Amino acid sequence: MSRNFLIVDPEEGQDVLKAFASAARVKVLKLLHLQGAMNVNEIAQALELPQSSVSANIQMLEDAGLIRTETQRAKKGNQKICHSLFDEVLVMFKDAPAQTNAHQIEVAMPLGLYTSCETSAPCGLCSRDGIIGLLDVPDTFLDPGRMGAGLIWFTRGYVEYQFPNNIKMMDGVVETLEFSMELSSEVPGTSADWPSDITISVNGIDIGTWTSPGDFGDKRGVYTPDWWKLKGSQYGMLKTFRVNGTGTFVDGMKISPIALKDLDLEAHKSIRLRIAVREDAKRPGGINIFGRGFGNYDQDILMRLTAAG
Repeated sequence: MSRNFLIVDPEEGQDVLKAFASAARVKVLKLLHLQGAMNVNEIAQALELPQSSVSANIQMLEDAGLIRTETQRAKKGNQKICHSLFDEVLVMFKDAPAQTNAHQIEVAMPLGLYTSCETSAPCGLCSRDGIIGLLDVPDTFLDPGRMGAGLIWFTRGYVEYQFPNNIKMMDGVVETLEFSMELSSEVPGTSADWPSDITISVNGIDIGTWTSPGDFGDKRGVYTPDWWKLKGSQYGMLKTFRVNGTGTFVDGMKISPIALKDLDLEAHKSIRLRIAVREDAKRPGGINIFGRGFGNYDQDILMRLTAAG
């Protein structure tokens, strides 16, 4: 099951915060989240509220982008069906991106700050202090404790991150888009010979697939905490995915013809990075993603935009 999250910066998302400033609207959201799609009459009856009040609150929730509505034919006229759009809403301030100069902007994304996910067991999350939630239970990926994750693993599926699109802040034309992250395959225990096809997508477009050679556990990761069992995944390989005017490269080696023009970044408000092991992968060997506090590189997932000097 796909799970969707909304991250709200209180300095920018005033409409969303206003939508939550009503007990009635919160009850509507909770009802739709628990019961699924409902029409306005059903919501009014379930909450014992006047239909006129429910209709007004539905409109505000829709304007804030928290629900979706559609009109369907009913026995008498039409009815408005309401759908919840998000499983969880997070309110947090966005850190200002680290900017080395006007021609390059780098943003560090914490491992647990994904905005949507769909995973299958074996799977799990860890922070430096211990296991988050339950092992091999995909619903654990909804646990608020995921915000402190330093290691994520799953067999099939994806996690998706929403980066700010900072193109308008830059001088010159963007020449490269890069993502840097520490990755490995995932096998029960570890195996250096366990290939896995890991597909990277940007704004819904597959930019390429890199095959991880294995799941590494021959020695403890430089930053992996002592409590993490030595027979578990210890570290990965630091990979840089670079998209420029001629195609997509991993550590300088071309893996696909997808170029910057194909991504049309200026048409998007954000840059969505999806890291996946697809169902149709030729080598579906799972994935480990290492963040701060785990592996050999003490870093988050990094995105860099570089413009011509």
